[in-house]
Amino acid sequence: MRTMILTAMALMAGAGSVAGQDTTLVPVAEAARVAWQGQDTKAILAPASNGVLVQLPGADPSSPVSQAQGAALLRQYLKGTAELETVVRAARVVGTGRGFVELTRRYQVDGTEEEREESVLLGYQSAPEGWRLTELRITRN
Repeated sequence: MRTMILTAMALMAGAGSVAGQDTTLVPVAEAARVAWQGQDTKAILAPASNGVLVQLPGADPSSPVSQAQGAALLRQYLKGTAELETVVRAARVVGTGRGFVELTRRYQVDGTEEEREESVLLGYQSAPEGWRLTELRITRN
């Protein structure tokens, strides 16, 4: 709990000092981090209202899929892994009405002690109801 509070405080403290940083993305980034740490695929994909492009390692990018389809793809990808740590690396507005969040996840494959690391890139588009998830890409580090 303390780590989560310190991370949120660090993000808020740095939000105004980094070019392109937007404080409206801080809670979005933290919600994504918490959902990812809990492997809550429905919560991860909840902000995707009009379809989301999903790109997983070793696979071609999908055409935009529904929240349910995206959650199923992600659930299958995460199956057999245990999250060790999920960290917000960035939360930035990159253009008019567009933003991104970068997470780093450390995890283990069930039955092993080897730790692995990946980057999770989440693309968002501004909408009247808030930030809408449009893209999810995972890259191995």
